[in-house]
Amino acid sequence: MLKFAYCRYVLKFKETAITSRASMTEKETFFIKAYDTDNPDIFGIGECAVFRGLSAEDCPDYEEKLRNACIDDSFMTSGMSSLIFGYESALMDLNMRKNNSYPKSDIRIPINGLIWMGDKDTMYSRICKKLDDGFRCIKLKIGGINFNDEVSLLDFIRSRFSCADLELRLDANGAFTPENALERLNILSKYDIHSIEQPIKPHQVEAMARIISKSPIPVALDEELIGCASDAEKANLLDSLKPHYLVLKPSLCGGFKSAESWIIEAEKRGIRRWATSALESNAGLAALTLWISKFNTDMPQGLGTGMLYTNNFTSPLSIEGDEIVYHHKLPPVLPDLKWNYI
Repeated sequence: MLKFAYCRYVLKFKETAITSRASMTEKETFFIKAYDTDNPDIFGIGECAVFRGLSAEDCPDYEEKLRNACIDDSFMTSGMSSLIFGYESALMDLNMRKNNSYPKSDIRIPINGLIWMGDKDTMYSRICKKLDDGFRCIKLKIGGINFNDEVSLLDFIRSRFSCADLELRLDANGAFTPENALERLNILSKYDIHSIEQPIKPHQVEAMARIISKSPIPVALDEELIGCASDAEKANLLDSLKPHYLVLKPSLCGGFKSAESWIIEAEKRGIRRWATSALESNAGLAALTLWISKFNTDMPQGLGTGMLYTNNFTSPLSIEGDEIVYHHKLPPVLPDLKWNYI
């Protein structure tokens, strides 16, 4: 009989992680363990990567909902993204362990170098480090410091690297307003920007549609996707906003199957996409890497977050240059956790 256990875990950031929304020194996450009572030594691990303040299912009784999910899987139709992501990941991991169906060769996926917000000097040093590490695509979180300082950082990058040598992505996390977004996008466009994620806060459909239609920089939707569950809702959002790209975070947008339906709807409309982590541990990151490897990954993905934490888990993942590598000869993630058995 298939059974589940769960536990809570708090990831500790090496440095304060700053976006235009919040500053974080730690991130709460949860894990789910799937096993067969006939052979409990073979099990799968999934991460229920709730993102406090962002996940649609963020609530005070989240852990109780997780406990109930370990008893009754009807939540799979509830739209609770992080629970679904953890459940799908645990079953995928269990099946691979039971059938020894892990990759037979290393998986290599190009990734962007993520530059977190900080003061101007801190961001400058982080940018230099990523450039020295050989990244050909850099993503900057913007909207948290003085806008002119952010512009000067972009000026620095472009003084060293042309758009032919380095792709620049920006992520505003909704930091602009409907009133100032286009003015700022026009200024930023001078620096050959590949795309900007979520220039204004989500659920401002009319304003976002206007900005996307007039923006000199291609716009990618991220937080806007949270809470869209049905294919009809997804189609309506894409037809209303007409974005240039989608940024898929399965733990926030309904799990793997839901993310795949986003891909189908986007491809119907010629909209490209990439996937990123939602600050999962190496357990969630490994599941994401395996999932993304099923698709065309010529565009850099957002999977370079595994080094953010002091108490992350040993995994088959490493960062080599500007690629994440899933090493097929290394063991899967085996976190030492205190499970609550149901």
